[in-house]
Formats: sequence, structure tokens, C-alpha cells
Amino acid sequence: MSEVTRILQDIGEGNSQAAEKLLPLVYDELRKLAAARMAKEPAGLTLQPTALVHEAWLRLGGSDGQIWTGRSHFFAAAAEAMRRILIESARRRKALRHGGGQVRVDVQDVELAAPAPDDQLLVIDEALSRFAAIDPRKAELVKLRYFIGMTIQEAADGLNISEATAKRWWDYAKAWLFSELRTTA
Repeated sequence: MSEVTRILQDIGEGNSQAAEKLLPLVYDELRKLAAARMAKEPAGLTLQPTALVHEAWLRLGGSDGQIWTGRSHFFAAAAEAMRRILIESARRRKALRHGGGQVRVDVQDVELAAPAPDDQLLVIDEALSRFAAIDPRKAELVKLRYFIGMTIQEAADGLNISEATAKRWWDYAKAWLFSELRTTA
């Protein structure tokens, strides 16, 4: 049993000091996952990897009585928290009162219009929600890979499946999502 799993069990048993021990153990890994995900985001966002980790940590700690069954369950919950934060951020940026619908243009490259990654992120999230209704385990793999940036091996470990199974699920999920996105476009 890893130290993280032991501390998670202590938290589940009501040990309030255990949460203080958990953050230093998982912070670097959460920060690495957030940085990998944020590298896929367009430049100029106000949300940075450190802020993403801190917001996810607050959300994870904010659910009183939360019991994690182990390290993989905790990191899956962290991945979901980060995904929700990114989706909320995209929706906020897209909102009309925040200038939604306007295209951001870099002053240095006036002739080039910036892409609309928020629209793409929201469309992917909607397709992923439909996929989760059909196959929640494979949708969880997509969340870990796409929104957090885990490798196949890391995601397989997080879901307690073999790497070969994770590869098959990933191929299937990509094909399903590609088909779904093509029909909704």
C-alpha cells in the first residue's frame, strides 16, 4: 500500500491532519498533469497550471465526507475536477458578457485570426458526455488522456486496467468521438 493510499484511508476515517500530509505527496504529480494539459491550451489564458492545481485541490478538499478508495480513485477525481474547471473557464470566456463570439487577435499578427479553442473544447466535452452515457469507463480514459495529458500507461494504472486494454479502449474512444464530432459539425 502506497503512502498516498494510506493517507487517503486516514482522511476517509476522519483524520483531519492527514489532508495536510497529502498535498506535499501529490502536488508535484498534479502540477505535472496540469502543466501537460495547459500546454494544449492557447497562449494568453489567465488560468495557469498552478492555479488549476490549486482550484482542483480546493474542490477535492471541499467535498466533506469524500472517501477515496486509493491513489487511482483520487487521481481520477483530480482529473475530473481539472476537466470541469477547464470547461467552466471555456464557457466563461465564451459568454457574451465576457466578449464571447469575438475573435482574439494578436496585435503582432493582425492578419492572422486566432482559432476558437473554447468552441472546440465545449464540443468535445458535449461529445464526451454522450460517450460517458454509453461507456463510462472508456470516457474516463479519455478524460485522463485528453484533459489531463496522462500517458497510456499512467491512465491504465489509474483505471486499474492493462496497458493493452487501455490502448484498445483509447483507439475505440478516439474513433467513436471522431465519428460523433464529424456528424455534429
